[in-house]
Amino acid sequence: MDRLPKIALPAVITIILLIILISKSAVTIGSGEAGVLYRTFGDGVVTDEPPLGEGFHIVAPWNKVFIYEVRQQEVFEKMKVLSSNGLDISLDASAWFQPKASDLGKLHQEKGEEYKERILLPAIRSAARSVVGRYTPEQLYSSKRDAIQQEIFSETQKIVDDQYIQLNEILVRDVTLPATIKEAIERKLKQEQQSLEYEFRLISADKEAQRQRIEAQGKADANRILSASLTDKILSDKGIEATLKLAESPNAKVVVVGSGEDGLPIILGNN
Repeated sequence: MDRLPKIALPAVITIILLIILISKSAVTIGSGEAGVLYRTFGDGVVTDEPPLGEGFHIVAPWNKVFIYEVRQQEVFEKMKVLSSNGLDISLDASAWFQPKASDLGKLHQEKGEEYKERILLPAIRSAARSVVGRYTPEQLYSSKRDAIQQEIFSETQKIVDDQYIQLNEILVRDVTLPATIKEAIERKLKQEQQSLEYEFRLISADKEAQRQRIEAQGKADANRILSASLTDKILSDKGIEATLKLAESPNAKVVVVGSGEDGLPIILGNN
């Protein structure tokens, strides 16, 4: 009985040490994450092997694992930029991005866990200032929003592409101009709209006038052709035909007396 505690104590100590060792060695990597291994007694950050994937891993207790989110993320940025004529513009943008999983070790070694603040956000600011500086406030307010967004994306992508960051999209969510400039632009746009409307009315009126002139000319040409084709003989024949039809009518009594100056019969009658 005296020897039992002496045997049990080392066993308990060994079990405790094993539990501590396993807890220090066990690493669980969650969904959408990857781990960068750091070998304390080796070459430091492992860059020549794929990062640790999702799931449970056992590593030496003296080594470390740095976990990164590798799925798509979003970062927001509000910034002040200058237009081409030097006016202050407030730009509200966001970026969709993710670290390049295959280069995660290099990203950790060269940029660190704060790579968004050190690399991505400064790149977005630089690209936005460069792009917005090419446009006037009128262009920023109206038709150039999509073009500006695409240009900021392209320029930011050039900066971060060799920084182990995959840029998926840049979204320009809002462009805020100084109040006085915005009001002036809105007045100008309203005047342009009214001018276009007035011009449209003038064009419509001109087209209608042309239509009426063409229609009147057509009628005049038709009457001229008809007048040229009506001879005295044709008119006499037409008058005789009309006289005969009237004489045949049961509702009229017709008396033909001589002829008129134009050679047509003179018709008298009572209904």
